[in-house]
Amino acid sequence: MAGRYLASIEETTPELTNAQTRITIPARRQRVATSRKPARIQEAIDFWAFAGAAANVVMQLGWPEVAYGVMESKVESGSLMKHPWKRARTTAQYLTVAILGNDEEKAAFREAVNAAHRHVRSDDKSPVKYNAFDRELQMWVAACLFVGIEDTHQLLHGIMGPADAEEFYQSAKTLGTTLQVPDDMWPATRVEFDRYWNVAAGRVAIDETTKAFLNDLVDLRMISPALRVPFAPLLRFLTIGTLPPLFREQLGLEWTKRDQRRFNRLFASVSTANRALPKPIRFGGNRLLMRDLRFRMKHDWSLV
Repeated sequence: MAGRYLASIEETTPELTNAQTRITIPARRQRVATSRKPARIQEAIDFWAFAGAAANVVMQLGWPEVAYGVMESKVESGSLMKHPWKRARTTAQYLTVAILGNDEEKAAFREAVNAAHRHVRSDDKSPVKYNAFDRELQMWVAACLFVGIEDTHQLLHGIMGPADAEEFYQSAKTLGTTLQVPDDMWPATRVEFDRYWNVAAGRVAIDETTKAFLNDLVDLRMISPALRVPFAPLLRFLTIGTLPPLFREQLGLEWTKRDQRRFNRLFASVSTANRALPKPIRFGGNRLLMRDLRFRMKHDWSLV
């Protein structure tokens, strides 16, 4: 199915290159495999995995159908701009459940998301047609999630060699299959995913309405000034730094060589500090999210 989908869009969509669609990972940082520790996505969702969370939302909304599905959504309780903390919690919880949850937990979260998605569809006034159950849109969103996690993991731990990259990729399939993406739609190999990503990224088109919405997101306009003022500069820097050039250009965001050097130095320092942290601290947030999910399931509370 993945091959048929690529064939259907590449006729009208140019295939871009990794230089356009991926961030730069310093070449000197090579992943060191000690005692053949597996390169799996379960090891990549520590605290700093969410450093590029806002950037990942920008990437997802690069497809117009996803952008207008979010901007026009009638599910107010999940609105990114009206309820940013709840939206952040549910998105982080989806990632955690998709990667760490058992079959029962994934099924429960899938049904909760599906209940919200049933209300996310275009109407006669929408500039583009969309439906949240569209598997192609969900594949794109899942692909963005994978790219974001892989990029952050490599910033922290170094560039993976081909074997590690393949192992890491194969462990990430549940990012899509936890919702509507069937196994055979997820590209079979890491090389095939690269091709999918570079073709699918050719469909990114950010109009002025979406640009204004996303720039408000980058500037954290949806949160209280008391929090925005002290933290916005750092979060804006992290967001722009974890955006591939294609998205920066469409949003008109400046990123200089000096910015890139500062970004590389920041992650070199963070990487060193991160390795020194005990696992309960690094992965504590994900454990709390899983406990919260199980508590909600036990007491029949809303999951999203």
